[in-house]
Amino acid sequence: MFYTDGKLQYPVRVETPDPLFARALQQAIGGVEGEIRVAMQYFFQACGARGNPKFRDLLMNTAAEELGHIEMLATAVALNLEGAPLSVKESVAADPVGGAVLGGLNLKNLLSAGLSAMPVDSDGVPFDMSHIYASGNIAADMTANVMAESTGRVLAVRLYNMTNDPGMKDMLSFLIARDTMHQNQWMAAIEELGGASGAFPIPNSFPQEQENQEFNYSFLGFQADGSDPVPGRWSEGASIDGKGQFKPMRMTEALGEKPVLGPAKPNSGAQSEQM
Repeated sequence: MFYTDGKLQYPVRVETPDPLFARALQQAIGGVEGEIRVAMQYFFQACGARGNPKFRDLLMNTAAEELGHIEMLATAVALNLEGAPLSVKESVAADPVGGAVLGGLNLKNLLSAGLSAMPVDSDGVPFDMSHIYASGNIAADMTANVMAESTGRVLAVRLYNMTNDPGMKDMLSFLIARDTMHQNQWMAAIEELGGASGAFPIPNSFPQEQENQEFNYSFLGFQADGSDPVPGRWSEGASIDGKGQFKPMRMTEALGEKPVLGPAKPNSGAQSEQM
């Protein structure tokens, strides 16, 4: 069940409307780093969460919060579009059409939404849900969520630095702060699931003795000259999960053979020479 009281989660104000910034804000709504992505990701993770119910509650509460962020950003887009030209004749540029576009107005916001926000990115491309990750494995999902909040915070910081509007900076400061919390809460959840030594490798339910022991902690180098792969923490010492030892391995020769496929099936649309 979801409830609303018609009020914004955090104040949104725009002192100087800016159609170009409205277009940029669309990335935070419908871009791959945006709020639609995380809201739906947490929602579907919550719907499929099995085990301790507190993780479902954690995810669903944050999904609800992200819906509020979409509302805030959509309001900000609409406020920034106020005063945008309704016809090319209103453009102050010498080239009316070029002025409308280069001046910042995404024509889709005008033509399809009447100077309102849309579930699209900054280029007007609709968000298609292809970046929603809900695996059914709670540790994998939490790990994906850290990445989602990290890229979202990167975007919010870039938007913060793009504007001088005090109201927009205030709103984005709030969203950046929430990204900080969300990164930390997902990492805290991973810690509660056992951290690096308990949750990893994911899924931790697969017996590691069934892995190929020669390769499960080897960093592979594919240098054509046969030199050692680049050294680093990932190629020496104890593995991060504490269950193995990192080691470098030169891959100077292929371990398999060239693939040989059978002939094409009749009526498959292949050439006769392939059958």
